[in-house]
Amino acid sequence: MHAYRSHTCAELNKSNVGQTVRLSGWVHRIRDHGGVLFIDLRDHYGVTQVLCDPDSPVFAEVEKVRSEWCIRIDGEVKARDESLVNAKLPTGEVEVFVRDLEVLGSSEELPLIVFGDQEYPEETRLRYRYLDLRRDVMQRNMTMRSDVVASIRRRMWDINFREYQTPIITASSPEGARDFLVPSRLHPGKFYALPQAPQQFKQLIMVSGFDKYFQIAPCFRDEDPRADRSPTDFYQLDLEMSFVEQQDVFDTIKPVLAGIFEEFGGGRPVDQDWPQISYRDAALWYGTDKPDLRNPIKMQVVSDHFRGSGFAIFAKLLEQEGTEIRAIPAPKGGSRKFCDRMNAFAQKEGLPGMGYIFWRDQGEGMEAAGPLAKNIGPERTEAIRQQLGLGVGDAAFFLGGKPKAFETIAGKARVAIGEELGLTDKDRFAFAWIVDFPIYEQDDESGKIDFEHNPFSMPQGGMEALEGNPLDVLGYQYDLSCNGYELVSGAIRNHRPEIMFKAFEIAGYGKEEVEKRFGGMVNAFQYGAPPHGGCAAGIDRIVMLLADEANIREVIMFPMNQRAEDLMMAAPSEPTPDQLMELNLRVIPQD
Repeated sequence: MHAYRSHTCAELNKSNVGQTVRLSGWVHRIRDHGGVLFIDLRDHYGVTQVLCDPDSPVFAEVEKVRSEWCIRIDGEVKARDESLVNAKLPTGEVEVFVRDLEVLGSSEELPLIVFGDQEYPEETRLRYRYLDLRRDVMQRNMTMRSDVVASIRRRMWDINFREYQTPIITASSPEGARDFLVPSRLHPGKFYALPQAPQQFKQLIMVSGFDKYFQIAPCFRDEDPRADRSPTDFYQLDLEMSFVEQQDVFDTIKPVLAGIFEEFGGGRPVDQDWPQISYRDAALWYGTDKPDLRNPIKMQVVSDHFRGSGFAIFAKLLEQEGTEIRAIPAPKGGSRKFCDRMNAFAQKEGLPGMGYIFWRDQGEGMEAAGPLAKNIGPERTEAIRQQLGLGVGDAAFFLGGKPKAFETIAGKARVAIGEELGLTDKDRFAFAWIVDFPIYEQDDESGKIDFEHNPFSMPQGGMEALEGNPLDVLGYQYDLSCNGYELVSGAIRNHRPEIMFKAFEIAGYGKEEVEKRFGGMVNAFQYGAPPHGGCAAGIDRIVMLLADEANIREVIMFPMNQRAEDLMMAAPSEPTPDQLMELNLRVIPQD
């Protein structure tokens, strides 16, 4: 017999009755039923009930066993009485009578309980992550993550992509976040960087003549943490293709991701219609470029109804250039209590409040109520109602100013309204491509033109587009949102050096600076670069959605905390004097 087990804790059933077996695992629970000890023995695969009574030669040793001890038992498989069968367990028809016991690893008193759903502070969970990971939900999440990655790989190979590895130590390259720098021992005073993404390398792979590339790639960015983003590193499905247009990329990645969500989504419907929404429309309708389409609310511009109206705040606001008034329809939200709650929500977000109108039945017909209705009068109120398609029992909320100043809060209000009124369908996956991102933006104070999004995207219209107003230039850049999260980002690349130099020139970067910062890629593009494009899908966020978790740390094996610290391994740590000397570095104390 094997030194540790003949079966896992998920394998035994009635066919094994009468056999002598060996199991190893952790003591999940211990129960004393009148001198008979029952132990739920757990390993990665499942749970088997083992029991021991005073007739067993190792009863005294079993009495000493405690929760989360790692043990090996030998014993005889017996059928449970029909009244004691546990239908919830694959092994629920049998139990094992313990004849021999070996303690493989005893356990001290636990800082957190593995069994059950007790809540513990994040600091405790991350400091003792190896114990936290023993919990059933974490075992499921990490197993799912592994299975998702394996399925992605199979699906990519099935559509004729090959996986190639790109460097982990490379040159610093601006990707929109801070680099993690690595000092060079052989080149004092110089630094490598951990790649924020394999972006330049995968484009160079296309220049090298490899038609289709993918990689499950680690990426490193020194970012501020949030619930859906790790502060240090993450993994993505990275892919690139030659001789493609934007729609080709969409058609390639859609069946891969749809298949993953169908396979691992627990039966939740996966929308097959993935609309393409322009960046500007997404900002207008949803207040974000990663909209949750399970919420049917679409915001609308209603400025004309407030120009010259009796509501002086909005009327005067609209006299300023670049301002507008937007309405957030709220079907079923037509009560003063709900409107007051949303007004309080706006105040918590730093606004004075939100204007609102709600429509109610007064017996003799519909009546518009609320402060705005009184100020602008029935004719304008009725025009707003008809534009928004609302009726009795509905409401609308209003925000005004320069869109960039209030869009984010409007988007949050739309989400809150949808959830509070039960309009958001929580039980499905809804996708949307966000397209036509503007390449440039202008600083309101200085008037300076700079890149608003990825500078390496091909401008729609090529060189000719760059001859006009930069603020009108759109890129072949796209994101894919799902249920309010950005899952994919990508672009058709600017592979023409002359177009690239012109694009950077508009943003104030001369040819020499471009060659200095991106020399490897720019040089390569002068030797017959093919048209190419691709995207990257966040593995961590995909698994977070599939596992129905609200925080990305629940699907990462060993995550950092909110301050980018590894409490378990005590990182970051201070280097030793010898290490600093070898690297020709000196740490300057902070005041």
